[in-house]
Amino acid sequence: MGVWLEVTTAKAENRHEIKLAGAAISKRISEEGLDKTVFQLTNLNLLNISDTCLTSIPDDIKLLVNLQSLLLFGNKLQDFNENITSLPKLKVLDLSRNQITKIPDSLNKMKELMNINLSSNQIDTMPSFGDFPNLISVDISNNKLPSFLDIENANMPHLTDLKLKGNCIEILPSHVARVLPGLKNFDIGDNQIKVIPGELANLGKLKELNLKGNKLSDKRLMKLVDQCRTKQILDYIREHCPKSEQTQQTSKGKGKKGKKQEEPPPEDIEELCHSMKILHVEDDTVRVKIIESEVANIRPYILCCIINNINLTDELFKKFIQLQTKLHDTVCDKRNVATIATHDMSKVAPGDLIYTAKPPKVLKLTPLSRSRPFSGEQLFQQLAAEAEALRKEKKRNVYTGIHKYLYLLEGKHKYPCLEDASGKVISFPPITNSEDTKMSSSTKTMLVEVTSHASLSACKTVMDKLLQECLLLGIGDEGEDDGYHTLSVQQVKIVDTEGNLKSVYPSRTDCVYEGTNIKVYRMPKK
Repeated sequence: MGVWLEVTTAKAENRHEIKLAGAAISKRISEEGLDKTVFQLTNLNLLNISDTCLTSIPDDIKLLVNLQSLLLFGNKLQDFNENITSLPKLKVLDLSRNQITKIPDSLNKMKELMNINLSSNQIDTMPSFGDFPNLISVDISNNKLPSFLDIENANMPHLTDLKLKGNCIEILPSHVARVLPGLKNFDIGDNQIKVIPGELANLGKLKELNLKGNKLSDKRLMKLVDQCRTKQILDYIREHCPKSEQTQQTSKGKGKKGKKQEEPPPEDIEELCHSMKILHVEDDTVRVKIIESEVANIRPYILCCIINNINLTDELFKKFIQLQTKLHDTVCDKRNVATIATHDMSKVAPGDLIYTAKPPKVLKLTPLSRSRPFSGEQLFQQLAAEAEALRKEKKRNVYTGIHKYLYLLEGKHKYPCLEDASGKVISFPPITNSEDTKMSSSTKTMLVEVTSHASLSACKTVMDKLLQECLLLGIGDEGEDDGYHTLSVQQVKIVDTEGNLKSVYPSRTDCVYEGTNIKVYRMPKK
């Protein structure tokens, strides 16, 4: 068996990502087996072997010591190779849509993991969870788990997304709220649960709770689960469901009195600290309508907000652009987790925005730094050609700018996009914005957009960090140079096609900068 062309090319050009996916690769694997020389590419950060007939992962996987993302979804894997757990830098592990039945205890060795996706396997055995200091998202939905995860002694301080839908779980333990206080999205639908513990209502940051498809003995709760939103469901659980642990409710400021006490009068914003003022969404504030049926399987999560009263010099604008690039490489994990887009609000048509997805030939926009419109298909082909020309010229891996993100679109039948009220596409995540709404040093009001294929909490993490850095950069200062900066942020709602609220950012649980000299003022609705 000869060395595969994809492997030879990746080695010659010192590439950091390689994708071996689809029917052609599957045919090669069935005829001659996987080319094991791929495991000699020790500089790889991302390995994607997906949608093939691969039945096992060779032990040589342990040689890829720089791997950060391992994507092995849609194969025929039956066993979890424990050598995977020796990869010291791995952050993203996707083994979804395989035939795996058991996950070993050695999973606990993987301290850098941020995202685990084991959905749609045959898993009936999971290890006890220990110390996962960086874990954000766990998806073990559509498996055969007979009981809830053993997390009673776990340390997962940053876990925000837990998906266990479609298993055989009968009991929801009361310690979930105590062990996972940061949980924001919890999906345990389509299981065999009969009783919901009252302690679940202590999840103070929970935004989305799915209990549908269980065998709830409380018929009133079952009706609420089918018809109401998370807040109403949690209120009922708090008042009517049995508690088995002696816990104290930690949520504060929920009543109207508490809320008013938290809101300082505007004149208090003169303290010696950086100050961020969050303006309550108003009736005339722009909304984003999400077409969930289009984006659900492509890039389903989006958050937006507006930064007002911007004051940019040419030098400050340059630093702002550098800041976005830095965040894309760090907190966005090179756009694998999320993507940031910023727009000059004065160049956006008045009215609500629409977040949807379109076929590559139908999507059209004028990309940043381009002089003419492109279809999504044309832009992808143009960028791919430019990237290939650069590689040939330099004879090494020289992906630059948006060229290095093209792999994020490979195999997509539709591309996500954000349209303004006139129908013009102003953003094509995760690749580029429109030249028509391009930011400049004269911009006074900025629309900020963060999208993700991973989770809503990933969007929130990125947006929180972006606003913090914008504040500290001083883009919202009004001219006084006392060493402390200000920033004015307007909430924006995300709604479905019928106008029902999906999310709002920044909410009361966002932009919490504990341990800093940043004071956040949440202003009441006018």
